[in-house]
Amino acid sequence: MASTSPLLTVTQLRASVAGHPILHGVDLTVRAGEIHVIMGPNGAGKSTFVHALMGHPSVSVAKGKVLFRGHNLLGLSPDERARAGLFLAFQYPREIAGVTLGSLLFSAYRAQAPDRMVDKGKMTPVEFRAHCERKARELHMSSAFLERPVNVGFSGGEKKKAEILQLAVLCPALALLDEMDSGLDIDALKVITQGIEALRSPRFSAILVTHYARLLHHLKPDRVHVMVAGSIVESGGAALAKRLEREGYAKYGKGAETVRMKL
Repeated sequence: MASTSPLLTVTQLRASVAGHPILHGVDLTVRAGEIHVIMGPNGAGKSTFVHALMGHPSVSVAKGKVLFRGHNLLGLSPDERARAGLFLAFQYPREIAGVTLGSLLFSAYRAQAPDRMVDKGKMTPVEFRAHCERKARELHMSSAFLERPVNVGFSGGEKKKAEILQLAVLCPALALLDEMDSGLDIDALKVITQGIEALRSPRFSAILVTHYARLLHHLKPDRVHVMVAGSIVESGGAALAKRLEREGYAKYGKGAETVRMKL
């Protein structure tokens, strides 16, 4: 159940990539416990928006204000934002040779837990491994993946499950999920959305970026927003997503020119 307290407040956010203006004054408020979905055509600025919130170095913020838990988010480095409770799941997760998924998770847990987790990072490696294995089983993911290099040899669905496993283990206050449904089959999509729904609580919020309403067949968002040409042009409930599935984005015009980033 969502709280009335604003967790994230974005006011007139403007940002560019490689000198090209992409975001043209985005306004958004996310309250604790809410799940928001941002939809829109290619090049609308959806991915740029969540990467700006996370502090990706390719995104240059020109103007605007972002408050997270009442504090200025734009003044923090990406690692400080993560410790404060933000999490970004990539559309195309990178492979990290030589670093196991289990080691990555334990390092992230130890770095973030003292600032915001109940146990303050006191789990031993053995306890933490058992915790990860429980979370992996909930995602129908073999615990053997914890011993494999991050995303190396993983299928598209396995990479997205690994992102959700990180999400489940690290328990962020706000998850930024960039096109998690990209390249997934129906079964993998169901596992991913069920994993997100299982995390729903007053202590967990999410912003999901997607092109397609199929993500919402298994997930019930609190709000749906349409982004076109770097601005949110319409907001509503699940009915808005269903209408977009029927009608597409033609009514909003051509939209912004696509600018692709290497993320």
